[in-house]
Amino acid sequence: MIGCLCLHGFTGEPWEVEPVSTYFLEEKRWLVYTPTLPGHGPNGNLRDVTYQEWVYAAEMSVQELLKRCEKVYVIGFSMGGMLACYIAAKYNVSRLVLLSAAAYYGNPQQLLQELKDKVRLHVQGKLNADEHFLLYRKKIMDTPMTAVFQFMQVVKKIKPFVKKVTVPCLILQGELDGIVPRKSALYLYENIQSEKKELNFLPESKHLICHGFEKKILINKIEAFLCREEDEDESGCT
Repeated sequence: MIGCLCLHGFTGEPWEVEPVSTYFLEEKRWLVYTPTLPGHGPNGNLRDVTYQEWVYAAEMSVQELLKRCEKVYVIGFSMGGMLACYIAAKYNVSRLVLLSAAAYYGNPQQLLQELKDKVRLHVQGKLNADEHFLLYRKKIMDTPMTAVFQFMQVVKKIKPFVKKVTVPCLILQGELDGIVPRKSALYLYENIQSEKKELNFLPESKHLICHGFEKKILINKIEAFLCREEDEDESGCT
């Protein structure tokens, strides 16, 4: 059996990777696990959570999958991408997929452009219908600075593990990402030590890459990487 661990981002929930996780669960019949990291979710409280708890939760999840499955793939979004790097460096997983992974964060130019878009929507009376704006406004207002510090710490602590990643790796990021800058994907591609690694930028995608206009393209690229014909014997895909 194939196992697949999908890790969401900071302040997020499993729905951030749901289109990808659901596809592999329903179409490939893999054992897919998308845990809610400590402090996250509708009833979560990030105020007293430490980054060590996020790392521990990811480790417990992959350990369980490794017990039950012949092969395990790890897919990580945003902060979950950094956690996925740590897991791939430390555990015997088969492949790694990084989506908008936050080795760096904050893209001032793109954030400014997105703010301009929000002003336009406000003038047109459409701002309240913009789910992306409402989601991130709530996140910004509700997220304590202690949690932001923990996020910064987990990125800092995991970066040294990036150079220890040797499994085949696919890196995907949106060209219009206003949260994680382009240099993050480039850094990961340059520092991951895998012999087989790929980097793709999706021109129409923002940070929530799994929910953008190029969702189908994203899933196709992930599937091709995990299940490409020359690697069928290794991955167990059909």
